[in-house]
This record gives sequence, C-alpha cells and structure tokens, in this order.
Amino acid sequence: MCRTDTARRLFVALLAGAVTVLLGSGSAAAQPSAAEQIADALRQSPVYVDDGYGTALPPDRQRELVAQIDETGLPLYVVVVPLTTGDAFGGDAKQLAGAVHDRLGQDAVILTNSDTTDVVEGWEWPHGRHQAGPAAAAVFHLDEMSDAGLGTRLARAVEIVAAGNGEEVYEEATADLRTPTPSGTPTTAPAAPAPEDGEASGSRDGGGVGAGTVALIAAAAVALTALAALLLVRRRREGGSPAPFTFPRAVFAAAAAADEADLRRRAEGEVIALGEAARAHPHGADPVGLQHALDAYAAAGTVLDGARGRADLAGVLALVLEGRDALQGSRTALPLCFFNPLHGRGARRLKWRPLGRRDHLRVSACAACAAAVQARRAPEVLTERVDGRDLPYFEVPAERSLWAATGYGSLAGDPLAARVARGDFTRAVES
Repeated sequence: MCRTDTARRLFVALLAGAVTVLLGSGSAAAQPSAAEQIADALRQSPVYVDDGYGTALPPDRQRELVAQIDETGLPLYVVVVPLTTGDAFGGDAKQLAGAVHDRLGQDAVILTNSDTTDVVEGWEWPHGRHQAGPAAAAVFHLDEMSDAGLGTRLARAVEIVAAGNGEEVYEEATADLRTPTPSGTPTTAPAAPAPEDGEASGSRDGGGVGAGTVALIAAAAVALTALAALLLVRRRREGGSPAPFTFPRAVFAAAAAADEADLRRRAEGEVIALGEAARAHPHGADPVGLQHALDAYAAAGTVLDGARGRADLAGVLALVLEGRDALQGSRTALPLCFFNPLHGRGARRLKWRPLGRRDHLRVSACAACAAAVQARRAPEVLTERVDGRDLPYFEVPAERSLWAATGYGSLAGDPLAARVARGDFTRAVES
C-alpha cells in the first residue's frame, strides 16, 4: 500500500470521525472487536481466559482467581490471551490492556500475560494508585516463583496488588541485581511520582454539553478533517502496508533493531490507529483531551512526513503515545524510555547524570535500562547519525534535535505536540 493510499484511508476514517463527533451518531460494527468481546466478558467475571490457555489455567484455577479478586474489593481484572505480532493488539500486552480499559470505561487494574507465557504484566488507571506495574514485575524475580505456572504467578500478583506494596516487593526481589554503591549514594532509583491531587480518573462518563464544549468539539472535528485532507496531498508514495506497532521489550533486543523501513510502516500504522481512536472517542466526553489528541495526531503526521531516521520515527511513536494518553485522561503516565524509546513506556523515573555533566536529570526509564543504570552499566541507547557519526541521540546539540531537547517527553517543558506545532521540528520544512 503506497503512502497516498494510506493517507486516503486515514482521510476517510477521520472524516467519518468528524461527522460522528459533530452529530453524535454512528453505526456499530457488524462484529464487536476483540477488545469489546473481552470487556463484555469481564463485566460478567473479572477473569478472562482464552480457550487456548485452558490447560495453563483450567476452570477450577480460574474460579480460585475470581474468588481471590472478589475478596480484594478492587476493580481488578485478569486477561490471558495469545499475543503474537500482527494480532488485534500488535502482540503487545500494553495495547491489549489499554484497549480493554477503554471499553470498560472505568478505573481498573488489569493483569495480563506477556508474549512470554508465564510472565505477568500489570497496568492500571489512574497510574500508580495500586502499584500494579511493580507488583506484576516483582513476580518474575521472586525466588519462589521460579518454577511456578501462570496461575500461581497471577495469584501472587493479585496478592501484591491487594497489599499495595508492589514497589517495595519489587525492590527487595531485585536487590541482588544491583551492585553496591559508594557510601551515601542511594542504591535504588526513586519510585515513579505519585498521582497529583485532582488527577483525572480516566472515567468516560460525561454530563451535559455546554455551548463552549460544543464549539470546541466542532472545531476539533473540522481541524481533524482539514488535517486529513492536507496529509492526503502531502503524502509521498512509499511501498509497504502499515501494521500495528509493537513497542519492543528490552529482553527482545532484536525487535528493537528492526530496519528503518519496517519501523516507518509500523509508525505509520500507529498514526492511523490514533486517528481511529479519536474517531471512536465518546461523544461529549473530555473534549479537551480530544483536542490534545488531535494536536498530537497532527504533530505525528508532520514528523512522519519529515522523518529521516529511527530517531525521528521514535518521535512519531512518542507523539502517538501522548495522544493516546490524552484520550484516556492519563495526566501522570510516564513517557517512553528516555534511553531508548523503542523499549516502550518507562517503568519508573530515576536520576541520571550525562557524561561530562555535574547535574543530574530525572528521566523515565524502562525496567532494563533502570537496572543497567543502577548497576552502573551503560543502558542500550537509541542513536542518531550526525555528520557521519552515530551518536546517542541525547548527545546531539539540543538546538539541532527536538528529541535531544525533550528526551521524548522525559525532560520538563511543553508537550511534544506543542513543540512540533510551533516549529521545533524543522526537518519537514527543510526537506
């Protein structure tokens, strides 16, 4: 599929979205999506297990998990499904959890299996309230879980989430992975900051819509449609068809080394997916979040058009994530990993001192990069080719790189979308 075809598809999808937002009407799909099917099932039982996992989690084990979850009194759900590249969730547990949460339309803690069968991952809305991420990650490192099956691991994760001490358990379970540090220096990285007072809950329930809100929604829809038309004109032809992008995990480094053409196709698919998510945004729900998502979508299209390498394509993904967080009302979620955004969303913030500098930065880091920094090892970093040399992207002068200036969202400042809108990303203009 050429870029023009992709833009045309995007235009049609977003034009339909504008009509839906303005008129509050739309037709349901003939068949519910995979995420909708799972969410519908979770409204009946907090444990959803695909038939393919019937042996790993037989019905009696599922009933035990249901009873354990009921006792916690938390909006806690377990979803166990096969995850493979190219499936409805791009083979990514994070996308699975986010899609299901969107359909549930409420605060939730969701435990999933990873693409590695016995690995448990945790996600929650609002972020950090129950420490679900560290709780699930800790299970992998607990000695008593080394030979445990998926059911036992899930039960242990539920137990830690209910106790609310996931960060503490994770730190204890991974203590042997860290090397001693000089006296007076912390041996563990600071935990991710707690949600701020007044953080949006993520609920999509909306009340009446005033005239100002209607105007904002209408303006957003018109901007969305105009932007799609602009992209349709500007797209250059390029072979290949877009596919849902899966943020590679550090333990699967080969995936992070995908060639640039494949990464471009995947990033393009994510831009399309963000447009579709904006189209499906509930009528009247959080119009400000919708406008921010549209801004991120516009910026992602600008960067995608001007992208010259993997660093720019990673920026497209960072903008898409910014847009999705805006749609979900997530104001405190961490951005992509500072060291290598292709590792996915950061698991925590930590202090890091760049080579040759005295001051420290507080950056978002994935679990693997955080462990490397704690062990005083160099994390795997994303590089950018500058003047014939491959440099860590953050060593490029900030005036020459939006990504070095922002750390893909880790460093303080305006949202990435706002920076692109005011011209901080200039490659598209220079092309």
